[in-house]
Amino acid sequence: MKNKVEICGVNTSQLKVLKNEENVALLKRYQAGDESAKDELVRGNLRLVLSVVQRFANRGEMMDDLFQVGCIGLIKSIQNFDLSFDVRLSTYCVPMIIGEIRRYLRDNNSIRVSRSLRDIAYRALQVRESLQNDWQREPTMEEIAKVLDLPREEVVFALDAISEPVSLYEPVYSDGVDTVCVMDQVSDQDNTDDSWTEKIALKEAIAQLGDREKFILGLRFFEGKTQSEVAKEIGISQAQVSRLEKGAINRIRKTISST
Repeated sequence: MKNKVEICGVNTSQLKVLKNEENVALLKRYQAGDESAKDELVRGNLRLVLSVVQRFANRGEMMDDLFQVGCIGLIKSIQNFDLSFDVRLSTYCVPMIIGEIRRYLRDNNSIRVSRSLRDIAYRALQVRESLQNDWQREPTMEEIAKVLDLPREEVVFALDAISEPVSLYEPVYSDGVDTVCVMDQVSDQDNTDDSWTEKIALKEAIAQLGDREKFILGLRFFEGKTQSEVAKEIGISQAQVSRLEKGAINRIRKTISST
């Protein structure tokens, strides 16, 4: 069958997808005490779990395992969802599902972290999730540290210790045509096209100077000598050195600005 993918014995091509209105109606039934509505919500949003799980496809983990973990995140989302949030269920579920999968990957990480750091990190994650549910916003590290009665630096260090490496090729956005990966959002400030262009222009401008001007600039800016030291070394006055240096710099600026 076209687009058929078997995960946990589920034929994903036949998964039902609920509309937002259907999700809202089922949530109202579930929150009124109808447990069967929760089962319908879970079945109707399994494709959402699958779409999240596919982001972690290259982590070396069994897709079946990640799908089951993602389903746990979906169930927690349904149980904690408040209709007054004024957001779609799918919007609320995605970060919860991702968080559940990332916790699973951290627990199964081969890099060993001390028990004390892990305890602090997991307590911090619990506090963050609790505050986020209460305040409907992401709490700051200072707020989390205050609840834990720990220094902010200690909380940050603990969370960093259990964070998983992120692949540069991990997609962060896709509109169905173009995909943006982590690599696309990481910039190298030292090796940009602009910096290379500026270096080339500067090199060409210096090449147009006379030998005496190049020598003076070399002594001043590469060897760090004062104008008096340069004057003494080449046998001219400091005023002459200053005039030649200023003229060379102006010529460089003029050459660069005209390129």
